[in-house]
Amino acid sequence: MLKKFWLLFAQACTLCVAALFVVTTLRPDLLPRLAGKGNAVVLLQQPAAAASPAVASYAEAAKKAMPAVVNIYTSKSLPARNPLLDDSILQRYFPELAQSMPARRATSLGSGVIVAPEGYILTNHHVIDGADDIEVVLADGRELHARVRGADPETDLAVLKADGDKLPAITFGSTEHLHVGDVVLAIGNPFGFGNTVTMGIISALGRNHLGINRFEDFIQTDAPINPGNSGGALVDTAGNLIGINSTIFSQSGGSMGIGFAIPVSLAQSVLGQIIREGEVTRGWVGVDPQAITRDLADALSLTRTDGVLVRGLMRNGPAERAGMATRDVIVEVAGNATPDVPRFVARVAELRPGTHARMKVVRDGKLLDLDVVVAKRPRPTPP
Repeated sequence: MLKKFWLLFAQACTLCVAALFVVTTLRPDLLPRLAGKGNAVVLLQQPAAAASPAVASYAEAAKKAMPAVVNIYTSKSLPARNPLLDDSILQRYFPELAQSMPARRATSLGSGVIVAPEGYILTNHHVIDGADDIEVVLADGRELHARVRGADPETDLAVLKADGDKLPAITFGSTEHLHVGDVVLAIGNPFGFGNTVTMGIISALGRNHLGINRFEDFIQTDAPINPGNSGGALVDTAGNLIGINSTIFSQSGGSMGIGFAIPVSLAQSVLGQIIREGEVTRGWVGVDPQAITRDLADALSLTRTDGVLVRGLMRNGPAERAGMATRDVIVEVAGNATPDVPRFVARVAELRPGTHARMKVVRDGKLLDLDVVVAKRPRPTPP
């Protein structure tokens, strides 16, 4: 009887070992469920049947947006200079060399986006800066003459008016629901090849401190952007405009996966003012702001690092007339916090000239309210 019991026990053990071997070999994913609660590590394994779906085509988005993206060709006259004029001896004995040489034409290319059927086109200011002749080529091959309706160098935006109507206009999107990782398409005229679509994602939002424009709030993307793409469209996967491609960061001159686009919210604001008034009007209070670092806060015995330090004031300017003083720290403009210089500049620019704006400043550790009458921002002086 005892011998029979040990025989059955041995057979049961053999079957258990065999079953464990089969499970280990064929279904190792079941082992964590069999493990005890001690130090067992439970791994989450996606079932094979729930694999990620294939990436959809973006053909519909490109088809919707491409007709509104134009190629821009500009030219301007540049005075030619005789290099021999730099020699003082030749200038003395051959004064006829001082006669002007025939002017030469310089050409460049870029992109633009039709934003209204009446022929209004958004592009970058640097694309058309100084141009005396502008031609736009539509996706269907039509060539139209265009002129500058208005420009805003501080955001690097310009509005053109093409000689045409019933043109294909783009649909404006919104930047409110954009997220890092969203897929985007860049459409433009790289190297003069004509309408070209590249794909990428949003790499970052709200980029500033780049030293490119006075007012910076860039969308960063890795969608390939190359020379000639400037002024083109950055669209979402529904083909709606979310940005105007502006510049690239590159050490070689080509795309390195770091491009910047002006958000459509800023572009719409500039577009509306230029169409209505022919120019962009911004608020100004006559303050020279400075960022507050930890070292600067310690040196000036400041109790906070958020806000902007008043480094200087325009004599008899709006801020000085309101009682503001150097070394004040501005922490709020018209109810909006100003934790850094870019946001302070943007908040002030949004104010309408002639209106009153309440500013909160910290002086000697005390919070003060100042009533500032906003003035019109002076035009930027050319470099």
